[in-house]
Amino acid sequence: MSIYILGIESSCDDTSAAVIKDRKILANLIANQQVHEKYGGVVPELASRAHQQNIIPVIDNALKKANIRKNQLNAVAFTNGPGLLGSLLVGTSFAKSFALALGIPIISVNHMHAHILAHFIEDEGISKHPPFPFLCLTVSGGHTQIVRVDSYYDLKVIGQTIDDAAGEAFDKAAKIMGLPYPGGPLIDKHAREGNPDAFSFPHPRVPELDYSFSGLKTSILYFLRDKLKDDPDFIKNNINDLSASIQKNIVDILMKKVVEASRQTGINHIALAGGVSANSGLRDAFLQKEKQGKWQVYIPPFQYCTDNAAMIAISGYFKYLRGDFAPQNISPYTRYRE
Repeated sequence: MSIYILGIESSCDDTSAAVIKDRKILANLIANQQVHEKYGGVVPELASRAHQQNIIPVIDNALKKANIRKNQLNAVAFTNGPGLLGSLLVGTSFAKSFALALGIPIISVNHMHAHILAHFIEDEGISKHPPFPFLCLTVSGGHTQIVRVDSYYDLKVIGQTIDDAAGEAFDKAAKIMGLPYPGGPLIDKHAREGNPDAFSFPHPRVPELDYSFSGLKTSILYFLRDKLKDDPDFIKNNINDLSASIQKNIVDILMKKVVEASRQTGINHIALAGGVSANSGLRDAFLQKEKQGKWQVYIPPFQYCTDNAAMIAISGYFKYLRGDFAPQNISPYTRYRE
């Protein structure tokens, strides 16, 4: 008998709902919030208000697109953390009340685990699934992690950022250059027309498999400050080369630790996940490793890279099979926990 799960994602500024039938996605809808653009970043209070406006119509449309009735659902899976507290409360509260009214269980999902488990969605765009064990580089605006995955339920962080995330480094660099929010995709766009070796920036020296990106942001800021003193149009005249150089630097930092993690663990099945996995430079670096015969690489389609409810639904599906349900008094959490 098929299992139908409603997934709800509201960890930051995207309100998303998905319906899954076993491992097949029937609907995956996202309502983006444009209100944050003029502020150059996500404003938590505005994000939570927008979630309140979006969540009912998004879920209603997801159920209609999936062509199922709400009483066909077996469970409701929702992002319980990490993320913005106000945003998480909207999704958590709705999931609780909706499931309670239907008399079905709720399933708490870790947002970062969900990015990884998106690799197991059955979809035309996913031709292969990583075998256990595998390593996953999970990169987003708030987190950067290297995770060892031994099963659907056994995921261990073996390296992570000690300060800023890679996605934040992209966005802050873009902001310094005067690009609108979100700037990461714009750096990627400009980088395709630029020379990645035009400018160089120092790499941080961080022990083990951990990362640091705060120093890189500072070095970019000082570099541009000095250049603008001599040429007020330096950024405008070099936007493509600057973007390509910054992107190469961030990708090189990320790849160096993943290569080391693969060497230490002996695992050469390597996956990529999280919003920054949509970056073309990072994807190309992974694919180059596969082309060289060093790794077996797994990269999800673009629609499963950024925050989406399909990844919450598939995570909920595996937890449902295990009977791992959450109590009605569960509370959201803002910081990552394994």
